[in-house]
Amino acid sequence: MRNRPENELQQVEAILARLRRSEFRSRFHLKPKDVDYARAKGRATIEQHARDLLSGRIGAAYPRNDGKQTPMRGHPVFIAQHATATCCRGCVQKWHGIPQGRGLAAEELEYLVAVVMAWIEDELRAHP
Repeated sequence: MRNRPENELQQVEAILARLRRSEFRSRFHLKPKDVDYARAKGRATIEQHARDLLSGRIGAAYPRNDGKQTPMRGHPVFIAQHATATCCRGCVQKWHGIPQGRGLAAEELEYLVAVVMAWIEDELRAHP
């Protein structure tokens, strides 16, 4: 876990605001089971899961099964990926401006992890 620069935090909040206005993206929410899992594991563990899952599923220039590689359930990060348009390289390009056809740079991966984690944290606050 690292401290985020102020401009990255503003960028994350701006993209989350845009995503909330999307009819499709705004339909995703954590289920009680996902909330319980995230709380039991803790922020640091979920953030590491996010980093590992994003790197493994969308980090490559041409991910295996791109567009179909992210399940719709089974882990809070999977739900967050759909809600935050980090589920495939096409969505990452469309919503985050990170081009397809090349691997994610370390700072791009960290930005996407920050977006996923901010969404998860918002969901956890919504489920006291």
